[in-house]
Amino acid sequence: FFLQSTSGASSISQKAAVAALGLGYAGGEAVAAMVKAFRERRDFLVKSFGEIEGVKISEPQGAFYLFIDFSTYYGSVVEGFGEIADSESLCRYLLDKAQVALVPGVAFGDDTCIRISYAASLPTLQAAVERIKKAIVSLRPAVPV
Repeated sequence: FFLQSTSGASSISQKAAVAALGLGYAGGEAVAAMVKAFRERRDFLVKSFGEIEGVKISEPQGAFYLFIDFSTYYGSVVEGFGEIADSESLCRYLLDKAQVALVPGVAFGDDTCIRISYAASLPTLQAAVERIKKAIVSLRPAVPV
């Protein structure tokens, strides 16, 4: 009876590692360009959502998601839609009215917020923000700001 065992990184992983090492320190120019693009998108969204009355946002420290507090608009009633009662109904409203898909914060333990990814291109995010702003302007903050 003979038992043989081998272990180690797969050939695909080895080739990927060689390619990554060829990029240089911290990923080189390619990664630096991606970091710059994500920073620009993040900064655009933080500034744009910060301009909406009653919206609270803090600059994220990682990943490529923003948590934005729209809870001041909870309690608003929209003709033909109903009440914006929580993050789920706000996301449904924005999907219906602005054609922008967002993730309810309740899925992450914070029903006061919605989550938006800034992995999309800057032009896509700019168009989405304009549509969100138009949809939100028809609402009135239910809580005085």
